[in-house]
Amino acid sequence: MGRSGLICALLLAVCCCSRRAAGVPGEAEQPEPELVEAEVGHTVLLKCGLSHAQGNLSHVDWFSVHKEKRTLIFRVRQGQGQSEPGEYHNRLSLQDKGTTLVLSGVTPHDDRIFTCQGRRRAQEHRIRLRVYKAPEEPSIQVNTFGISVNSEEPVEVATCVGRNGYPVPQVTWYKNGQSLKEEKNRVHIQSSQTEESSGLFTLRSVLQAQVSKEDKDAQFYCELSYRLPSGNHMKESKEVTVPVFYPAERVWLEVEPEGMLKEGDRVEIRCLADGNPQPHFSIIKQNLNTREMEEERTDDNGVLVLDPAQKEHSGRYECQGLDLETTTSLQSDQQELVVNYVSDVRVSPAAPESQEGSSLTLNCEAESSQDLQFQWLREKTGKLLAKGQVLQLHNLKREEGGGYRCLASVPSVPGLNRSQLVNVAIFGPPWMALREKKVWVKENSVLNLSCEASGHPRPSIVWSVHGAASEQDQEPQSVLSVLNVLVTPELLETGAECVASNSLGRNTTIIFLELVHFMSSTPDSNRTTNLSTSTVSPSARANGTSTEKKLTEPESKGVVIVAVTVCVLVLALLGAVLYFFYKKGKLPCGRSGKQEITLPPSRKSEFVVEVKSDKLPEEMGLLQGSNGDKRAPGDQGEKYIDLRH
Repeated sequence: MGRSGLICALLLAVCCCSRRAAGVPGEAEQPEPELVEAEVGHTVLLKCGLSHAQGNLSHVDWFSVHKEKRTLIFRVRQGQGQSEPGEYHNRLSLQDKGTTLVLSGVTPHDDRIFTCQGRRRAQEHRIRLRVYKAPEEPSIQVNTFGISVNSEEPVEVATCVGRNGYPVPQVTWYKNGQSLKEEKNRVHIQSSQTEESSGLFTLRSVLQAQVSKEDKDAQFYCELSYRLPSGNHMKESKEVTVPVFYPAERVWLEVEPEGMLKEGDRVEIRCLADGNPQPHFSIIKQNLNTREMEEERTDDNGVLVLDPAQKEHSGRYECQGLDLETTTSLQSDQQELVVNYVSDVRVSPAAPESQEGSSLTLNCEAESSQDLQFQWLREKTGKLLAKGQVLQLHNLKREEGGGYRCLASVPSVPGLNRSQLVNVAIFGPPWMALREKKVWVKENSVLNLSCEASGHPRPSIVWSVHGAASEQDQEPQSVLSVLNVLVTPELLETGAECVASNSLGRNTTIIFLELVHFMSSTPDSNRTTNLSTSTVSPSARANGTSTEKKLTEPESKGVVIVAVTVCVLVLALLGAVLYFFYKKGKLPCGRSGKQEITLPPSRKSEFVVEVKSDKLPEEMGLLQGSNGDKRAPGDQGEKYIDLRH
């Protein structure tokens, strides 16, 4: 070859090299793979995007590319697919006449490139499969041992863990809603990740920081950021507070409850400080006699409990605190504690006595830490009689004897009061509610008779009949006697007499016993009249003995049925007789004037209609002596309609 030929060959070689280096159009280049996204556990479709006719896809091979290694995983021949042995065996299938490969049960290990290749090797389509999995809710563990503000280096605050995510999520730390960044010698975030056998990742992030006293209530939490096919997402942990230790600068005293205190309250005195942990406390009180401060005994929590509070607990208190770390001693300001009280109430005279018709003066005294208000109340009714320390009773009557209460209260301290009861005795002979009364009884029944009398001196009660008697005091000058007796014919004849007596006289109540043996008329057919035990009620008061409550006897339903049946038969017989005389012409009808029913002499004594009452008297009147005596209503006797004349 000549010199000119050699030069031409060299120029041609240089031109070709420069053409390849410049990427001249027309030369084949490797395209970017198609991006497909899927979540773990889902099914994904891989479409073979070869730019040839559908018929040319009858011969396709599918490969997976992992770490630059191609592995045949699936073959398509004449529209029929066959899975190759390996990790994708039984997870692949064909769809859309062989143009789409279906991958089921996606795992993190499927995050790779897949290619489909036609009969000619130049025919190839690449697919980049991205796999995602949301992490679980992040858990956070705070440093329970606490952090001292005196620490010179960052100390662990909390640890955040996010499990089973793919790919590894991003973590961000927050304090009081503000994100934390790395800061030299102040904030350090150390994160690590662990790949599980499933291919998922567990993230562990530790926050270290220096803290100050202002961080004692700071809220820390972590946030995990991750991606899914649907977009970007995040999850937050709960908020935690780390114990921060700092020395106390001030100590003070606190008393509960607040406000005015009174005797009987439960009072708690406790010491507080602005340090953490709290220093060792002691509570001291000033001795009123020596003026020296003396330590009080507290419970395990250093709280002084006064239950119940007494007036002796009043005084000046203060707290002393000792910081065990710095050995610094702090002392609070003194605080005055006042327990309001009312002393025992005194009434004079202590045992007042007076004659009927005379006057009596009662005086009431008490002491208190506050202004007092006095009131006089009737014990029996609670009625307010007077305000002030003195109660004047004029023209005393027997009924005004009994209990009077003096109440001393402090208006400025609700619930603070004391009282004293005194009983006024009115001299007089025994006094009883009634002089006479009647009791309905049944023979051979057991009967309880009661009788109450009052007077001063205290009366005693005796009975005119034998029986088991018992006494009990009702009031200071009142006594109740109960007699248990058997109703006998002799007792029915004589009755019972209750005699009350004292050194000034005597009084009597006579009890008449009436035997129940008939039925009296009453409009109430359902009232029962069967008497059992009759009891004297001690509650009713009048001018004699206590009243007797009478129990009615339940009537027999059989007696009522028999009575009604007899009446019906008698009326039917009477109608038959009248009809007989009418037919004989001895009973003129329709004539003016009155006609007498004429019967044969042998029949005149046969037709008698007896109408009986079916009730006892509803109430028995009270026997009250000579003035305006009330008697029991007249007996509703047996009534007869005599048809003989």
